[in-house]
Amino acid sequence: MLQRGAPKLGKDGKPMKDKHGKVIYEPYRIKVLNTINFRKSMHYNPFAYIHSEKDILKLVTTLIANTKGEGKAGDDFWVKAETLLYCALIGYIHYEAPVEEQNFSTLIEFINAMEVREDDEEFKNPVDLMFDALEAEKPNHFAVRQYKKYKLAAGKTAKSILISCGARLAVFDIAELREVTAYDELELDTLGDRKTALFLIMSDTDDSFNFLISMCYTQLFNLLCEKADDVYGGRLPVHVRCLIDEAANIGQIPRLEKLVATIRSREISACLVLQAQSQLKALYKDNADTIIGNMDTSIFLGGKEPTTLKELAAVLGKETIDTYNTGESRGRETSHSLNYQKLGKELMSQDELATMDGNKCILQLRGVRPFLSDKYDITKHPNFKYTADADDKNAFDIEAFLSARLKLKPNEVCDVYEVDTKGA
Repeated sequence: MLQRGAPKLGKDGKPMKDKHGKVIYEPYRIKVLNTINFRKSMHYNPFAYIHSEKDILKLVTTLIANTKGEGKAGDDFWVKAETLLYCALIGYIHYEAPVEEQNFSTLIEFINAMEVREDDEEFKNPVDLMFDALEAEKPNHFAVRQYKKYKLAAGKTAKSILISCGARLAVFDIAELREVTAYDELELDTLGDRKTALFLIMSDTDDSFNFLISMCYTQLFNLLCEKADDVYGGRLPVHVRCLIDEAANIGQIPRLEKLVATIRSREISACLVLQAQSQLKALYKDNADTIIGNMDTSIFLGGKEPTTLKELAAVLGKETIDTYNTGESRGRETSHSLNYQKLGKELMSQDELATMDGNKCILQLRGVRPFLSDKYDITKHPNFKYTADADDKNAFDIEAFLSARLKLKPNEVCDVYEVDTKGA
């Protein structure tokens, strides 16, 4: 359906037609990053979007935030030491290595080559020699400055830093992951230029590779905001809508609380889908309320998580109800009393929310009173007939699509080989 696209509309709002009277369609570009089955994924190389020193630090920050594992983050010293080393090595790779070597595989090779001898402080490993040569040529190089700070660590400390780096990047020992991050096909910085559908697919049971999704989102937001400001005068020509299902399971997107407050002015919007509001607080701590506060619209589809129900009941507010009480006193004479009152009652209490009809939902729109509404029946959508749920023939064969996706671009340089098979 997306490959076919939607009808191209004219200035009058009606579908445009070619000279033969056929409707002209605007197809979507299809991009896929699949961390469940790498054979069904395009290549994504975070290094391809590094254009300056600040981009290096953003990449390192995202990498560390999403590969710390369960439990506490550990001593702040080791995190900062790792950051120094990553910035130095990635800086060297970005500025000095050929384009085809600017990836995580090269970073792993650097760390593997960094031998440290505790009993010989003067020992120089191959990476030390590379940085010495670079310092002699460019003493103020960004990578050199970062590496010199890392080298202040004594032998035993440096060895511990390297072990920590090796453990963090151990996932890149998997050949499939190194291959997927070898070069880039997602073209994240072009999503706001023309209609594109980017699918980010991750496992809901194993979070080993979720950091790739988080890195992708972080770079996507930063790249599009910068392009909107620098190229398009503040607003992208094509609105980019991010539908982030399982938002609590993709890992932490650094500074998301600031991003959701600023991206809307650039024609970018984010829709976070959560099982429960407490998931967001577990991941973003105190910033969760800021993130929720910057969402113009929220929709409650049902659930029974106590925190979500309590906050929703409070936000819905109260309604006014009329009550009346009757009384009767008996003695020598019988007297009757009737008392009318106006009281406030929660619009929906927590127990009412927890037992809400599964076909109902609650929509809250900024500046408008909340709506209790029926859920939309997706089978009634005019495009439902194009989905695989309606007909298995509509299932998208991603492997066939990827095998035939290679198309040469104008002015692209390539090698052409002529093979003679007659004598074979």
